[in-house]
Amino acid sequence: MALINENYLKLHGSYLFAEIAKRVAKFKGENPDANVIRLGIGDVTRPLPDAIIQAMHKAVDEMADEKTFRGYGPEQGYDFLIEKIIKNDYAARGIHLGMDEVFVSDGAKSDCGNIQEIFGIDNIVAVTDPVYPVYVDSNAMAGRAGEIGADGKWSRIAYMPCTSENNFIPQLPQTRPDLIYLCFPNNPTGMTLSKDDLKKWVDYARANKSIILFDSAYEAYIQEKDVPHSIYEIEGAREVAIEFRSFSKTAGFTGTRCAYTIVPKEVEAYTEKGEAIPLNKLWNRRQTTKFNGVPYIIQRGAEAVYTEEGQKQIKELVQYYMSNAKIIKEGLESVGLKVFGGVNAPYIWLKTPNDMDSWDFFDKLLNEANIVGTPGSGFGPSGKGYFRLTAFGNRESTEEAVERFRKKLKL
Repeated sequence: MALINENYLKLHGSYLFAEIAKRVAKFKGENPDANVIRLGIGDVTRPLPDAIIQAMHKAVDEMADEKTFRGYGPEQGYDFLIEKIIKNDYAARGIHLGMDEVFVSDGAKSDCGNIQEIFGIDNIVAVTDPVYPVYVDSNAMAGRAGEIGADGKWSRIAYMPCTSENNFIPQLPQTRPDLIYLCFPNNPTGMTLSKDDLKKWVDYARANKSIILFDSAYEAYIQEKDVPHSIYEIEGAREVAIEFRSFSKTAGFTGTRCAYTIVPKEVEAYTEKGEAIPLNKLWNRRQTTKFNGVPYIIQRGAEAVYTEEGQKQIKELVQYYMSNAKIIKEGLESVGLKVFGGVNAPYIWLKTPNDMDSWDFFDKLLNEANIVGTPGSGFGPSGKGYFRLTAFGNRESTEEAVERFRKKLKL
């Protein structure tokens, strides 16, 4: 008989955002006339910038001509896009990368979830808490997380609490982990690390032969000058860090799918016998086996991000969402809520009023104000009593949501 991977049975009933969708669908079914404002899932609402659209149109025309038609492309990505990524996102900051250290993919979510495949099952994983659920769930699916306890914590996951008491900055773990997931600007809290903070993590990883998996999907939203945009701005990071980037929130590619992962050749992990193995070649092997590459048309669209017009248009896009973040942050503070984030990231992280349970606040917000957010407890045990709102709505719905907080929500 066929046996299942029983690690899947240890997971919660559904993925966090699937549970939100289920609850919202039930509410809409019972209240069909309700005008629900969705500030839960971090999905963009503005259309793709014109420079990107024009590049995609041109690529479509190429695919219609036998002379310029393309079939399978390189699994790692086309050189024309990789060259632009290196020149604009890294060399401009004094970071030097080789062409074979950049891997174009269909999303940072995919890569963050798939990267664990190249590591041994006995590795100890450390995550900030609260945390993007994919980091934990993908390791749980692989059998690396152990058993989940009544407190919501997995027995073999090292949790690094991030709360208002420590300004949402994780402390170095007391037990040495092998894999460390860091996401900054952070999802869900919207907070950042300084270069000094990040250097502590790089130094720790080098001293302990740990690997940092650095999710930098929101770096384009950084507004303050002293916040690092890449972990490779830190000396020694090339030895211990893999970085994930995405065009999803930067350029509106959530439905178009394009991202990239940086795996420097210096990053190594070890066999049981202690032999050092470069992770670059393992990730390349994984991708060439399980992935056929991002479509040519999409990569041409991503390339257009780096044109003069593209840069101008995506900066306008980012500022649009950050203006939304400011509206939400100031609006919620005006009604007495304790609010974090929204300065260098498109997320608002708020303390639930009167220490209300996160899911209870979700239901209250949906029923009284017809607004959808994300319960903080869905991001981990330390998210209990917190709640996330996104700035990815349109301006009108964002302003309306703030008005509903003021007038309809009984706090």
